Amino acid sequence: MRRLNHAIGLICIMALPMLAVWLAPASLHAQTTSQGGMIREIAVDGNQRIETGTILSYMLIKEGDAYNERRVDRSLKSLFGSGLFADVTIRSQGETLIVTVVENPVINRIAFEGNKTLDSDDIKHEISLRPRVIYTRTKVQNDVKRILTLYRRKGRFAATVEPKVIQQPQNRVDLVFEISEGKWTEVRNIRFIGNREYSDARLREIVRTRETRWYRFLSSDDNYDPDRLTLDRELLRRFYLSAGYADFRVASAIAELTPDRKNFFISFTVEEGERYSFGDVKLDINLRDLKEESIADVVEIDKGDWYNVDQVEETIDDLTNAVGGLGFSFVDIRPRIKRNREDKTVSVTFEINEGPRIFVERIDIEGNVRTSDEVIRREFRLVEGDAFNPAKLRRSRQRLQNLDFFETVNVEQVPGDGPDKTTVKVDVQEKSTGSLNFGFGFSTTSGPLADIGLSERNLLGRGQFVSIKATLAARKTELDFSFTEPYFLGRDIAAGFDLFRTTRDQQDASSYDSKDTGLNLRAGYPITEKLRQSWSYTAKLVEVKNVNDSASQYIKAEAGEQFLSKVSHNLVYDVRDNIRVPTEGYVIKLSNGLAGFGGERRYLSNKLSGGRYFPLYDQWVLSIGGAVGYVVGIGQDVNLTDRFTIGGDDLRGFATSGVGPRDSATDDSLGGDWMYKASAELLFPLGLPEELGVSGKVFTDLGSVGGISPGGANINDTGSVRLSIGTGILWISPFGPVGMDFGFPLIKEDFDRTETVRVNFGTRF
Repeated sequence: MRRLNHAIGLICIMALPMLAVWLAPASLHAQTTSQGGMIREIAVDGNQRIETGTILSYMLIKEGDAYNERRVDRSLKSLFGSGLFADVTIRSQGETLIVTVVENPVINRIAFEGNKTLDSDDIKHEISLRPRVIYTRTKVQNDVKRILTLYRRKGRFAATVEPKVIQQPQNRVDLVFEISEGKWTEVRNIRFIGNREYSDARLREIVRTRETRWYRFLSSDDNYDPDRLTLDRELLRRFYLSAGYADFRVASAIAELTPDRKNFFISFTVEEGERYSFGDVKLDINLRDLKEESIADVVEIDKGDWYNVDQVEETIDDLTNAVGGLGFSFVDIRPRIKRNREDKTVSVTFEINEGPRIFVERIDIEGNVRTSDEVIRREFRLVEGDAFNPAKLRRSRQRLQNLDFFETVNVEQVPGDGPDKTTVKVDVQEKSTGSLNFGFGFSTTSGPLADIGLSERNLLGRGQFVSIKATLAARKTELDFSFTEPYFLGRDIAAGFDLFRTTRDQQDASSYDSKDTGLNLRAGYPITEKLRQSWSYTAKLVEVKNVNDSASQYIKAEAGEQFLSKVSHNLVYDVRDNIRVPTEGYVIKLSNGLAGFGGERRYLSNKLSGGRYFPLYDQWVLSIGGAVGYVVGIGQDVNLTDRFTIGGDDLRGFATSGVGPRDSATDDSLGGDWMYKASAELLFPLGLPEELGVSGKVFTDLGSVGGISPGGANINDTGSVRLSIGTGILWISPFGPVGMDFGFPLIKEDFDRTETVRVNFGTRF
């Protein structure tokens, strides 16, 4: 071993002179340049499209500088960082520095293959690369991530994107994204941990994300979306806080993806806490000259009611409006919440202070391509120069959403040009406002029906409404054209007109047909946020025709045509939480009609109606309602078609026009000069998923109609009360409302016409 080591040492000593000779030129050059050799020239090689001057501008070393390894290295990094080159080398040759570049190609065309769920134009708007842009691998990979994000928002977590580059002449490339969309990544299961008061099934109805089921083929809510999961946390929080659980919080929301990337399992961990009721509700007013008694009635929170954060926020808005109406422009109202964990109560003190003196400098609107700025601005409760009011800003946002012109509405406050100024930024995303509807259905009143309608809710971006509709049914034919200008003459007056022609087959009830042809002019305006008044003028030709030979003599006497000219008035006070499916609040409506302005008919009709809704328990709603009406002839008897009739939808268990004065000889319905009706209905869940929209109901109806003039010996007109009870099913389907009622008369007259089953089915597609 000692001899082997000695031999190796001799070989190394002998090789040293040869190594020195081989390395001498490089070492000498390095030594020369490192010691301050001058760079006389910088030569650029390999550039085809990029100017030499552009390349030299990225260099951190210039001609005439001393050679510096560090600055050469930084120049190399600067050229790579420009994104213009695929490769760069820098070498020295004597007093010349040679920069050799390989330019990145230019993108000639971008294409997508395999995409079916997402349109190619939608993907192009999301990626950063464009034709005639420099191609880089980094940008391509970033765009691949953007495309995958788009697919994940659509619930396709199994999607893959493979970029392909096709070389073209003149250092150009075609970029093709090959997309494999994969299957929908569905939500297989949603579970809740920590919930005691509400079942998993009930909480699944609160969140927006849904479990995959066969009947959700029209919805994408059963596809996983991380943004929707954030919304679900907020929905759960609002649900519990509105039910009295002031300490509620969502501890975690975890989405677990199965190994095959096809399904998600979502788990919400919640902490419900105790349920609280309202304790003392007080006002702490710190504004001079503002008396508590002047606004005390605005607070409608009662001690002992379950704590409800929505009710607190509504009270803040109501107080802000009330105080503002008393001349206090700058107010800041904040609730001071105090929990009493022993008594399980929440005391609320509304602290009313003078707010900062901030004015609205301007309102900036973005995103409206078709809708004019004026349509948006007129919905605002604030204008430039007004004192800034948060409650009015929230109300403005709500009014914009109620237009139903926009997919999204974002309204935010940003600082203005001065400390006492603020700017309101409005960003909207428009949606389609036109619709072409075809429909078919069945109604017990009208029989089988089919209709077609064409409407536009935002005509030419001016917010105007126009529609034309035709309905053909077994017992009814209708053609209607309507136009509405929501801001007539620049004021908050909704004015419009209707042209109509309606034919009704009333042979079963009264042995005649009727036809109405005419014009209706109307205008309505708000008196307050909840009170609205409207006026209309109707001019129509009323024809009673096809009178059966065996019809009542009273009906035969009215056969023919008559012209009606009538002015109508409506006053509506509506504080319901939802106009379409109310669960709380009430509505009152007063209607008056005076005929005789140039027509052949003269009468005065009056009708008062209303309804109130009580939320008894979660998804259990009790509603009570009723109406009274009276019509009186002016110098003449009231005509057949101007009288009241009840039965059918408003008095279930009885047929349409099945109650009231009737010719005892022919059994024809004649209607009455007065009427009243009342109803109580309990709507309750059937244990089915909430999105199916299926509810059960039980009801009782009562009412009567009578007082025909002139009377006759052969007229059955007792004016007695009728009463019915029943049950039914209501389905708010994607195709329209479907209802089936089973009514059973308890109190009736022998001459009344009854009807046990009543069906209303309609669809639009």
